[in-house]
Parts: sequence; C-alpha cells; structure tokens
Amino acid sequence: MKKLYEKSEIWFAVIWIIIYVVVCGNLRNLGDDSPYMMLGLIVISVLMFAFVKANHLEEKYGLNHWSKNFKAMLYLIPLWIITTGNLWGGIEPHYKGAGLIFAVVSMALVGFAEELIFRGFLFKAMLKDGKPIVAIIVSSVTFGMGHIVNLLTGHFGLETFVQMFYAIAIGFIMTYVFYIGKSLIPCIISHSLIDVFSKFNSGNELAEWIYIGVVIVTSVFYCIYLSRLKKDDEI
Repeated sequence: MKKLYEKSEIWFAVIWIIIYVVVCGNLRNLGDDSPYMMLGLIVISVLMFAFVKANHLEEKYGLNHWSKNFKAMLYLIPLWIITTGNLWGGIEPHYKGAGLIFAVVSMALVGFAEELIFRGFLFKAMLKDGKPIVAIIVSSVTFGMGHIVNLLTGHFGLETFVQMFYAIAIGFIMTYVFYIGKSLIPCIISHSLIDVFSKFNSGNELAEWIYIGVVIVTSVFYCIYLSRLKKDDEI
C-alpha cells in the first residue's frame, strides 16, 4: 500500500473506499449488532491507523492535535448541534445486551473509518492535486454517494436517496471543519456520535425530517461562514 500511496494518493484513497464499501456492504447484511460487523470494522480501522502511524502521517491527517481557530469557528457549536439530532425524537435502544454493545462499537468505528477515508485520504489527495473548492466538493459528494452501500443491504426507495443528500450535507460540514481547523478529531467525534445515536433514536418520523432539514440548512450557512473565514485568514 505504501508504494501505491507514494505513486498516487488519489488511487490510494479510491482503493480504500472500494475496500470499505465492499466489506461493510456485505457485513451489514448480518446486522449492525453482529460481532462480525464489529470485527470487520476493527480490522479496517486498525490497518488504516497502522499505515498512518508507520508513515508518520498523523500531522497531515490531523490525528495528533485539536482544531486551530477554535474560537473563530464558533467553537464548532453548529457541528455539536447536529451531532445530537438522532435523539431529538426520543431515546429507544435498537438492540439489547451484547448486540447493543457490538452495534455501538461498530458505529463508533464507522465514524473513524469514514472520516479517515473521505476527509483524510481522499480530501488531502484532492487538495494536493487541485483547488480547495474542488477537493471539498469531491470529498463531500463522494462521501454522500458512498452511502449508496445501503442499497446493497436492501434499503431501496426515497429513504436511501434522502439519506444520501443528508450525508452530502454532513460531508460538507465535516470537510470544511477539517480544512479550516486542520484537525480530524472533531469530525471523528461528531461522526461517531451521530452514528452511535442512530441506534438509540425512537423512529419518530417528524423528528427525523426536522433533523434532516436542520442539517441541510446548517450545512449551507455554516459552510458559507467557514469559507469566508478562510478567505479572511488567507488575506
């Protein structure tokens, strides 16, 4: 993998996206409460982190420090607000006993793996070879399209496509936060909690649609704010 990384960071990122989508697409058929799902995500996460650690890339991918410009970024309050969205309609665990533990660990690892792949590997590769706005768009849209993996688990229809647009909005926020703050840690924490909380939501449809609307609106205004902040910093 090191040779591929040195030759083309973009293809390195693409290979990891393919591995992740194929592995998780098949494992999710077993259920998010499956120990095999958890073990598969542990393997993927460990392998990626080991590569980053072995090649001293923690600084590049923002894994060894907190966000810069924390105050100017409004203390990431918009990010923390949308993090709680899955709990707005009430709390109702989807699983019990060991299954709940497996699901929580799996969802936390999904947050880590997807942030490192899409915001780390892909975004940094695009940023290196192109303009920031192109890198931000590609990373965010690819992240949203990556949720088409749900089609492989039998989730067809409007819900899946709405989830993709919701994921794209989340992707823009996460990518801008990483771009401005230079740290992936807030994105990993937020993403992991969003996915973990999704296993505790009550299934209230009205609350879910309100959440999706808030995410999209927040994405538009917060990203505009962060983009102007970056311009000011550059000036």
